[in-house]
Amino acid sequence: MESKNHNTGLPPFPEGWFFIGTRKSILARQLIQKTWMGQEVVIWCDQKGRICVSDAFCPHLGSHLGPEAGGKVLDGCLTCPFHGFQYDSNGQCVATPYAPPPVNARLKVYETREILGLVFAWWGRGDRKSQWSLPDAPPAGEEWSQMGFRTLQFAGHPQETTENSVDLAHLRYVHGYDNVHQVGPVSVDGPYLKSFFDFLRVRTYAAGLITLRHDISAKTHVYGLGYSFVDIHEKSIGMDSRLWVLATPVDSKKTELTLVGQTREIRKPKRFIHGLGFLPVSWRASLINHIFLTMEKLDVLQDTGIWSRKQYRDKPRLSRSDGEIAAYRRYCRQFYSDTIPETGSQPRELRSKWG
Repeated sequence: MESKNHNTGLPPFPEGWFFIGTRKSILARQLIQKTWMGQEVVIWCDQKGRICVSDAFCPHLGSHLGPEAGGKVLDGCLTCPFHGFQYDSNGQCVATPYAPPPVNARLKVYETREILGLVFAWWGRGDRKSQWSLPDAPPAGEEWSQMGFRTLQFAGHPQETTENSVDLAHLRYVHGYDNVHQVGPVSVDGPYLKSFFDFLRVRTYAAGLITLRHDISAKTHVYGLGYSFVDIHEKSIGMDSRLWVLATPVDSKKTELTLVGQTREIRKPKRFIHGLGFLPVSWRASLINHIFLTMEKLDVLQDTGIWSRKQYRDKPRLSRSDGEIAAYRRYCRQFYSDTIPETGSQPRELRSKWG
């Protein structure tokens, strides 16, 4: 019988694509070990640029393959610190120091996908292969700032965190957003959920001397419980930002939430922004992106205090102001073992329409 998350009663590891790291960090560190979806895994890149996520224990005699145990990447192969067995990015043992490699010495490897340098691995229930694909990468170019990152861990479950995409009432009550309203119904197409909403956000800066009113349109694209992409347009300034909200279970109790943000270059804002005109154009997007991510993390910290202490209600007593929470809960059922239909070996192709 599968264990349950301590504060939700849900199976702790829903099926889907979950964040594993960035290509940049993997190349810089060469070999990374971490706990991901309750498993000890190692991540590295071979000489052809293929990223591998595998089980962290050698099938020979069980040595841990991570850098803390002495594991290394040599000529693009993961090398065991115990007897020098070498594994390629497909998980196959391809060399040993003293004898031909055993044919049956093979690591368990996870399917990976990459979006703008963000690397995801597929976790399938019962080791199923991927049943659907992540979307195409959003448009990229020099007009976008470099990605910024904020990461935090807390007791919780990715279904609870992703529920924020439809829980508009909490945006008003917890985060103080104004005039929050949904734009059109939430739509669901298999593992893809789309939710659009508008809101106002009033913020005071410079010890109360400056008050800014932000008129925001948010388009949320959810692909399973580990990948949410929010396309954000600030109407009064003419500013575009985007936010990835990546919830990944560490183990059966803890979730790691990674916020990834980018802001488009602003050359001619529609209204005056205090201090922006003194900055070179090339600096503006990076500074605004830093402020944007800091505000988003503060919002998440308000949520984590609630997520880590709440009890999941399988049959919540909803009010008219709760929007599409019931529809979202129905959407989530497909990611657990007793409700996911078999769809064959070919993953479903999904494409989002940006803009």
